Amino acid sequence: MRACVATTVHHPEDARIMHRQIRALLDAGHEVTYVAPFTFYNVTPAMGLTAIDVPRQASYGRARGALRRGLRGADLLIVHDQRLLRALPYRRPPVVWDVREQVPPKRLARAGRRHQVITPAVVPEATLVSADPPPPGDTRVVHIGRLSAERGVTELIGLAERLVPHGIRLDLIGAAAGDVRPLLRDAQRVGLLDWFGYVPNRHALRMAEGALAGLSLADDTVRELPTKIMDYMGRGLPVITTPQGASLVEEAGCGLVVPLDVDAVLNAVLDLKENPARRARLGALGHAQARLRHHWPDHAAAFVRRAESWAGVTTHALAV
Repeated sequence: MRACVATTVHHPEDARIMHRQIRALLDAGHEVTYVAPFTFYNVTPAMGLTAIDVPRQASYGRARGALRRGLRGADLLIVHDQRLLRALPYRRPPVVWDVREQVPPKRLARAGRRHQVITPAVVPEATLVSADPPPPGDTRVVHIGRLSAERGVTELIGLAERLVPHGIRLDLIGAAAGDVRPLLRDAQRVGLLDWFGYVPNRHALRMAEGALAGLSLADDTVRELPTKIMDYMGRGLPVITTPQGASLVEEAGCGLVVPLDVDAVLNAVLDLKENPARRARLGALGHAQARLRHHWPDHAAAFVRRAESWAGVTTHALAV
């Protein structure tokens, strides 16, 4: 099977796209053409891919042109941002839309009548779960993922300042929106926190190991499930989350749910610092749940089979 995977929004090394879905297709012996904003993010495409560069948030015309090139000989197209559905070439193979954001039910149903749609119910969100992570420590807390105003940057910086007297550092691992980068640089310059910028997913997960807790903060405008919580669980970390992540945390019993408020987050961090047995228990519960339900290698084969089915290609035919 030849699959074309496309995004004009996400980082080309996005964990879900590159390190889970594309890697699963390549490991199964399929060919993949990847349309993504490589130049914008200064990324060298991975070996084994046919790469097509496209500007970030490209115009519909430029996106359509990139898709035309990517679809030559393709059996399946998987798009990862909704706007690409408006840039589809007239001649194309079956289309799959991987939905990330909260979409109105009518729009989702309308898209489902024309294309295949991936939701967490179809392909579960997942992570790479460590076999034996170290126990949670007590000297740093960590945040993995994109940093923006709606994802609590102001509160994170305020938290970092309040943690200094307690001997706890804040590690921020992830790219940042342009309007908050100056705030992060200033906070790092004066020694409040360590901001590492974008780090490939596997390395980011290893960097998180041994932290006191993983943070997932967001305001009410963020509707999607924060998958970073699964990353923390998979590395044996207690989770401190705002209500967006409550369902995951409460189901696993692996952390604390707090409002988007510096005092509330600070109190949760200090509570875990003062209770090593509690943070070890929460980390172990999260790790066990992640290994049972959220380990990507357990879901990869099912994803590949679905992709083959959507393309009308059978595994048996691949051996011919």
